[in-house]
Amino acid sequence: MTPSADSTVPAVNAPPVPAELNFRTVDLRGQRLTLAGLRAAVPRAQAGTRADAEQKVLDIIDAVRTRGFDALSELARTFDGVEQSHPRVPADALTAALAGLDPAVRAALEESIKRARRFADAQRPADTDVELGEGAVVSQNWVPVARVGLYVPGGLAVYPSSVIMNVVPALAAGVESIALASPPQKDFGGLPHPTILAAACLLGIDEVYAIGGAQAIAAFAYGIPGAGDTAGLDPVDVVTGPGNVFVATAKRLVKGVVGIDSEAGTTEIAILADATAQPGLVAADLISQAEHDPKAASVLVTDSEALADAVRVELDRQAAATKHSVRVREALSGPQSGVVLVDDLEQGIAACNAYAAEHLEIMTADAAGVAGRIRSAGAIFVGDYSPVSLGDYCAGSNHVLPTSGTAAFSSGLNVTTFLRAIQVVNYTRAALEEVSGHIVSLSGAEDLPAHGEAVTARFSGATNHNM
Repeated sequence: MTPSADSTVPAVNAPPVPAELNFRTVDLRGQRLTLAGLRAAVPRAQAGTRADAEQKVLDIIDAVRTRGFDALSELARTFDGVEQSHPRVPADALTAALAGLDPAVRAALEESIKRARRFADAQRPADTDVELGEGAVVSQNWVPVARVGLYVPGGLAVYPSSVIMNVVPALAAGVESIALASPPQKDFGGLPHPTILAAACLLGIDEVYAIGGAQAIAAFAYGIPGAGDTAGLDPVDVVTGPGNVFVATAKRLVKGVVGIDSEAGTTEIAILADATAQPGLVAADLISQAEHDPKAASVLVTDSEALADAVRVELDRQAAATKHSVRVREALSGPQSGVVLVDDLEQGIAACNAYAAEHLEIMTADAAGVAGRIRSAGAIFVGDYSPVSLGDYCAGSNHVLPTSGTAAFSSGLNVTTFLRAIQVVNYTRAALEEVSGHIVSLSGAEDLPAHGEAVTARFSGATNHNM
């Protein structure tokens, strides 16, 4: 689940919703396409969106860097319609939100936290010591970053589940300083949604800010100095969390100043299905992600034209009945959504690997076997009883996942996002002497003789008394 509706830019007039659901078809049958050809053929959002957002985001980042809390206050007024003297959420607001939480929601959050913790705790890699010879030891130690900034979106929906997905792996990694930001809500007195505050309190996070969109990413990356009695916001080492195109663009622009998990943009689901799939379930799962945002991507890859036709009928029926029908119909009718018809399962697997979906469901006769052949996906959901909605909330997996084809080279949020691998070299005199000749030879070959001299100096008579 990659939420996308956030505060960052004023609302604009949405394009007209199609009178009929137009779930388009991309027919790849009879074509032998290269990887590049497949990537170009599968449905994608129209290019240019991120480029259009970049200048707006650069302006926001510059404003936050130069004018700090004053800029944040102006941005909250402009984008969120709230007056804000300081974005820090008071401690009593956190405890009050948890006290007022619906018991059923609290129980669901606690179960989600329990499962996420078990999976996250198992992910932490072990430190490694390798003895390459007598007295020659090289180690790799996994060390947590000191401070992280976790972003939880707001807007069209409420995402306490994203609090869990960000916080739990950071805690499992051993991060000691955690700050969380979520957009201020006019309906809640300029604070983030109380369910988000309750989830933060449930996890023991007390540094929470009512800051939305690109400005939150900028504040985390560069920090904001305090003044007088006004506390500042310390910069972080890593920023994580999903959001809209402006959040994703901001994360890309601050990458290098801080680490980021990924440029998680608008959510997407792909379903690889054959004739054995149940059209009603396929349609329900496509709609489940389409309800996030009008630009959400829902893609069906199948070798069964009959299944595609049946899914279209189900999409029409179910989309008309769901709460967010207008949003769903717009997402399903966009260029980022549709059916991809393939010759057979082999071509279907190739198309899915080229698409590199954030979420990929496998609904085929041998779903587990097919899943084992997928090489590019943020997360894979196997069979009829592992829908994306399970992963969004209670599977134990993480729903902050790479989008827009970036799953071909990046991973979903996990414990290692918050860890650094530090290599430690510990050689004795004898162990260094054993390889000293090789070092001298290689440094000469690279025309860097001082490298070799730094080694031979340790064995000269002038320095032996210090060894």
